[in-house]
Amino acid sequence: MPLRLPIIALATALTLSAGSGETMKPVKPLAYGALGANFNQNLDALDYRELRESGARWVRGFFPMPATDQGDPAAHFAIKTITEAAGRGHDTILSLKFPYDRASFPQPGSPEMAAELARLDRVLPAVLGKVDILTIGNEPFIESLPAERDTRLNVFYETVARHVIDVRRARCGGDCATTLYMGALNRLDLADRRTPAAERWMTFVRETPELAGVDIHPHVPEPENTQAFLDYILPRMRPDQTYLVTEFSLVWHWKKHLRDPIAPAFAQRYGFAAGTQVWQVIKAAIDAPFPQRQWNDFLTSSPWFMDQAGFLRDQMRLYRGTGRLAVATYAFKQDDLMTTDFGPAKDPWLLNSVYVPYTVRPRGNGLSAPSLWLKDFKALQKS
Repeated sequence: MPLRLPIIALATALTLSAGSGETMKPVKPLAYGALGANFNQNLDALDYRELRESGARWVRGFFPMPATDQGDPAAHFAIKTITEAAGRGHDTILSLKFPYDRASFPQPGSPEMAAELARLDRVLPAVLGKVDILTIGNEPFIESLPAERDTRLNVFYETVARHVIDVRRARCGGDCATTLYMGALNRLDLADRRTPAAERWMTFVRETPELAGVDIHPHVPEPENTQAFLDYILPRMRPDQTYLVTEFSLVWHWKKHLRDPIAPAFAQRYGFAAGTQVWQVIKAAIDAPFPQRQWNDFLTSSPWFMDQAGFLRDQMRLYRGTGRLAVATYAFKQDDLMTTDFGPAKDPWLLNSVYVPYTVRPRGNGLSAPSLWLKDFKALQKS
């Protein structure tokens, strides 16, 4: 059974007295247990008014490393936005994304690896000491060639991680304000994803003292599947390590229901033909965004959605109950990639979002409409 520690005690910064009578700087808490806003690649969609409305202090997004070749990384919207948010008092997480799903991992000592490390040398000065958490990797077991999800993946990410650690030590010293995690593991609820490479990943995390822990992305078909992620990572970490959950959702549950017929009462009220399927209503909302009430009525009339209406509360209770959660961040805002070519085979990420600018008409002053998730998201800021 995983160690269970009191969240409130861990979330309180401790002040220790040195032997000389001097007051040392506050010790960073082991586990924050926070819930924040995840923007993935869409940090340019951040609206501080929506963050204030939701109560979110933590902001997370990722930076695609190939973008370094296009100019100064500090000027890229992802890094510019995340560091601006940090400057405005928000706690921040930036994941470094290495997309190798269409090319082989470079080998240590090769010109290709030298080029990748040179990219890091341009990115790291822009974020070290500014963002609170830097995650090395986004979804390595997805952003790689299937045939290379073995030791080749491990060697690449271990090489990158050691370079980040060395640069961080040189630039920040031992008390750098930026904490390092390795990320992120997917679908650990499936036995075939708990591979030798995943095991080596966790061994590296555990045996590398500069790493605070690991990131996981429990996108699951049923809420109970998340427990498998925790059962896997917690025994494989040091007692002083924590974990991130920078993405989590029921996207695979939603997808199973895209071809379900909609509720007859909803169809009659809003003029849809009998037998209209869920995906067709979502597509109609994308093509011509609904009034807020119509979108809410669509979801509240859908048993597949309402049966899981407590998902956010229940998942945060699970994560916080371990005493080892640093930060979880939840999908904050729909984006255009979620809506492009929407059909019954599309992954319905847009149903996760706290704000729904692509399926519901905007409110006044340019604010996006909130989804049904906002109430629980706000309440969980106070837990």
